[in-house]
Amino acid sequence: MSRLAQTEGLTDIQREILSTVRDFVDKEILPVATELEHRDEYPTAIVEGLKELGVFGLMIPEEYGGLGESLLTYALCVEEIARGWMSVSGIINTHFIVAYMLKQHGTEEQKEYFLPKMALGEIRGAFSMSEPGLGSDVSAITSKAVRDGDEYVLNGQKMWLTNGGTSTLVAVLCRTGEAREGVAPHKAMTTFLVEKEPGFGEVRPGLTIPGKIEKMGYKGVDTTELIMDGLRIPADRVLGGTPDRGFYQMMDGVEVGRVNVAARGCGVARRAFELGVAYAQQRHTFGKPIAQHQAIQFKLAEMGTKVEAAHAMMVNAARKKDSGARNDLEAGMAKYLASEYCKEVVEDAFRIHGGYGFSKEYEIERLYREAPMLLIGEGTAEIQKMIIGRRLLEEYRTQD
Repeated sequence: MSRLAQTEGLTDIQREILSTVRDFVDKEILPVATELEHRDEYPTAIVEGLKELGVFGLMIPEEYGGLGESLLTYALCVEEIARGWMSVSGIINTHFIVAYMLKQHGTEEQKEYFLPKMALGEIRGAFSMSEPGLGSDVSAITSKAVRDGDEYVLNGQKMWLTNGGTSTLVAVLCRTGEAREGVAPHKAMTTFLVEKEPGFGEVRPGLTIPGKIEKMGYKGVDTTELIMDGLRIPADRVLGGTPDRGFYQMMDGVEVGRVNVAARGCGVARRAFELGVAYAQQRHTFGKPIAQHQAIQFKLAEMGTKVEAAHAMMVNAARKKDSGARNDLEAGMAKYLASEYCKEVVEDAFRIHGGYGFSKEYEIERLYREAPMLLIGEGTAEIQKMIIGRRLLEEYRTQD
């Protein structure tokens, strides 16, 4: 096992889970990832294998059929899976966020209905905040839900749904109140639990998933739009049963999602380091392996240090959340650092490969196209720095 990215203080159960996932990645994901990615093919066999391992229910409580594990255990598993193929970790991430939101905020009826099926992977989750025109400004959403008796009628267009086609449950954020003086916009938003058929086109009356968005990287997993036109949702499918709490519920989900993205960055960076350090020992120039050239050793030293630092911050953020403490500062820092370092480590591994890094025959070419998604997923670097800056000012505020 690599000396890098080790985690102290794990239980025997956590180590056993990680070992099982690591073996699955080495045997079932790495050998086929690049081929599937080049074909933009959904990894059905891999997903079925992860279902059998119980990964889809990793953080779902045992009373609902899950494994009841911590965010730390989940994040370390995601790190291993992203090391194999980042798209697979994305398939799990949105499912995990919806399950977490249900666990934290759902009514008992909602938990009993959804969580056991989600633990088995029978119901697969996606969540939807973003819209075509708002970018990072979630408070500016225009999708609306209007109460009509025992139902709500939803209208609007959403953007960037990971698992938009393959999911059967989407947590959708809509505006449920008009702007009023003295009332913040985010206090008039509601999260709806929208069940649908998998696939594209009209997946239930009033709900259309147009098709996959073509992407530079992050292939295999489907990324889609979502169009609501007179979509009727029963009032008992409001997350938590009470409207106007959706923004806080979504932000809670995104907070743990940022730990997940940090873990993905750690996994991709670790794989890039592995590829770079191996190639540097195989490739010869001027009569010796390029790993013996000081310039390459310096590059490897920087790469290894970044892998280790990002992993430590990700673990710290996960443990903070598991303790029950507020972790938006730690999650923001971990996501920011891990995604930036991932980009840099991947680029350095790409440079070590020289011209061969530009060839699709080499795995680093795929990683080079995948890493940029982490810079924007779950909030851009600029958003993370805003969160970090504000929280630091709260912590270190001086007396007026």
